[in-house]
Amino acid sequence: METTIRNEERLLFERLRADRSAENRERAFRRYLPLARSLAARYRSSGEPLDDLQQVAGIGLLNAIDRFDPARGTAFSSFAVPTILGELKRHFRDRTWSVRVPRDLQELALKVDRAVGELNRSMRRAPSVAEIAQAVGANEEQVLEALEAGAAYRASSLHAPRAGDDEAGETVGDALGDDDVGFGLAEDRATLSRLLRTIGPREREVLRLRFVEDLTQAEIGERIGVSQMQISRIIRQSLARLRSVADSEG
Repeated sequence: METTIRNEERLLFERLRADRSAENRERAFRRYLPLARSLAARYRSSGEPLDDLQQVAGIGLLNAIDRFDPARGTAFSSFAVPTILGELKRHFRDRTWSVRVPRDLQELALKVDRAVGELNRSMRRAPSVAEIAQAVGANEEQVLEALEAGAAYRASSLHAPRAGDDEAGETVGDALGDDDVGFGLAEDRATLSRLLRTIGPREREVLRLRFVEDLTQAEIGERIGVSQMQISRIIRQSLARLRSVADSEG
């Protein structure tokens, strides 16, 4: 039986080497797709959608099909498994971290995560740092660093509910501070008050009536007993004076 399978495999890849058509490539892909899916299923507890993992494993399978040489005498599965696993590990290393973490630390964090799961199942309790370190072949300081880095694997949504919050509907985002525009307004108000002291009382009153009470130039002229043209000139000269002082202070 095994000899028959090896012969079929050899013929399949010899045909593919002779004719790199999409049809032959697809035939090889369909034949070994169950292998790729079984390897992807190893990581189903990682939190990544299984469909995404299967797609990544499928890419690894295609790479293996394109690079396999039946003349070397090895079984395709022996060549394909490390190729597919390498693609899956590359996916976890490069694309699923919310914060950039050094590559060696990413790999250790993933190894620690798998070890914790296995130790939990075998020991029926949470493993100690020393036990994890022994399982992954690292020291306790490295394990602690890897556990901390593991928190960067996935970012929490700002819309996620706050854990242990008694207030219904509270989310993580509700706990974040907002920009307080009051500070900026207070600073602007203090700056404006200082600048206004550089012009006379009549000029300050004209500007107040125009920009605070929103009166027209004609209405201001009637109120203080001057022409609209004079009001226009007072506003223009006062603003120019304020702008000049502000520029000199900046």
